[in-house]
Amino acid sequence: MSFDGIFTHAMVNELATLLNNGRVSKIHQPYQNEIVIVMRANGKNHRLLLSAHPSYARIQLTEIPYENPSTPPNFCMVMRKQLEGAILEDIQQTGNDRIVHFLFKSRDELGDVQNVILIVELMGRHSNIFLVEQDSLRILDAIKHVPTSQNSYRSIMPGAQYIVPPHQNKWNPFDFPKNKLFEAMIDLTDKSLQKRIQTVFQGIGSDTAKELQFQADNQSERLAEVMVAFTDQVSLRVRPTLTKTGKKELFTPVPYQSLDGELTHYNTLSQLLDAFYINKAEKDRVKQQAASLIHLIQTEQQRNKKKLKKLQRTLEETEQADDYRIQGEILTAYLHEVQKGQHAVTLPNFYDDNKSLSITLDPRKTPSQNAQSFFSKYQKLKNAVAYVNEQIAITKDELTYLDSVSTQLSLAKPKDVEDIKEELIQEGYIKKKKTTKKSKKRKTASPDRYTASDGTSILVGKNNIQNDQLTMKTARKSDIWLHTKNIPGSHVIIESPDPSDETLLEAANIAAYYSKSRLSAQVPVDYVEVKKVKKPNGAKPGFVIYEGQQTVYVTPDQALVERLKHSD
Repeated sequence: MSFDGIFTHAMVNELATLLNNGRVSKIHQPYQNEIVIVMRANGKNHRLLLSAHPSYARIQLTEIPYENPSTPPNFCMVMRKQLEGAILEDIQQTGNDRIVHFLFKSRDELGDVQNVILIVELMGRHSNIFLVEQDSLRILDAIKHVPTSQNSYRSIMPGAQYIVPPHQNKWNPFDFPKNKLFEAMIDLTDKSLQKRIQTVFQGIGSDTAKELQFQADNQSERLAEVMVAFTDQVSLRVRPTLTKTGKKELFTPVPYQSLDGELTHYNTLSQLLDAFYINKAEKDRVKQQAASLIHLIQTEQQRNKKKLKKLQRTLEETEQADDYRIQGEILTAYLHEVQKGQHAVTLPNFYDDNKSLSITLDPRKTPSQNAQSFFSKYQKLKNAVAYVNEQIAITKDELTYLDSVSTQLSLAKPKDVEDIKEELIQEGYIKKKKTTKKSKKRKTASPDRYTASDGTSILVGKNNIQNDQLTMKTARKSDIWLHTKNIPGSHVIIESPDPSDETLLEAANIAAYYSKSRLSAQVPVDYVEVKKVKKPNGAKPGFVIYEGQQTVYVTPDQALVERLKHSD
């Protein structure tokens, strides 16, 4: 389901109950289109997420941790200036539209009271967040700037007047003339009841319209009664529900009778949205943050694949080296039978029972010069063999490394992207920007920790630097090391010299899950004592060799991995 007006109504009620009269303590902008406001209300800290993401626009309280940038964006700085310490007086929805006003009271630098409104418009790719002066409706700033050259209806720039989006002449389902509803429906007989509901009422998404049609048994005359009962339930008896049908998931403020599937209920709408968006939104954030890194890796992979093909062609040519030597020696032996100006000559091959051998010549050269040319080609190719083999090995190692980084980016969480970028800087793939300011050294994230069912600790590296640190320095020599067999993935350490079979399989499942074969069945995972894992001199980050390993086969289980992570 989309975040429609009905869901917005229920969410505004939830937030008003928890946040009204709360005080703003911190403001962060972890991502381009999202703001997190930490508020102290009812003796508890709450993290209010306001998202103007084109695909995942929403408002909610969240428990998902976010990685904040080292330098806050301009909009975040304006928000801090205007709202830190402010009191939230009210939260209002505009009709049943997806426009929500957060009304704050704060004080300016002189101590004078000033009222500001934080307006969130949840409108797909046109979603936006505004900070507006309450009295004048002057825009102090917006998370997305849109000049009049791009939007003739209104300018979304600091200093401009805030103008409400074009209003649709529709009824608010929470307050409508019930005695006139049937007449309104009759005028739209050419449409299905679902379409008529969406035409008449404001902020009704397709899933909600289907539900109302279902509850009304597709009868227009029953709709007023159904609408009153439904809106009362949404306002007073919210039961956040996630309905899963196959691969499709829908979130609703109450259970929808028209939806068939596996139901999961949550205590709050915010908890429901955290569960729904945790993977979807994070994957998109990683894609946004890592877009340049992904492009870089793909470019390097293509370059190295082309280089490998060229080297392999050169190696194939070196196999002809002996042919050049033989032609040179035969030509030398029969110099007296060859004349300058000939394009080719056929001579007996004394290396192959004197069978006739055709030799192509350069007519501009003497027979002796042609023979020397063959010897030169032979020597050049012989000298190239060692170099080409060395370059092929280096290029294959490079491709293996790039494949591992590509896998890590596909599995990364937003907090992991900066560590992977730092690794690529250290390896010389990205040039470090020169700055005049003394930058604060960024602390590298620690490996993820999991807890097996029997309480044994399991550590997981999420990038190659972490993998090296974990395996070569952190782990004890007697611990057990795991890695997918011949498949890019994370290094996994069981902090025990003698783990149970159950722990071993759980750790293997984690290793398979954090690998390129996450979606495969029967993934081979090697395990061995850490002391048998070695890192060759000069090897790329994350690359190790080992011996004496054993192999288990597992099918990655996301639910199991999440359960072990949550038990930490």
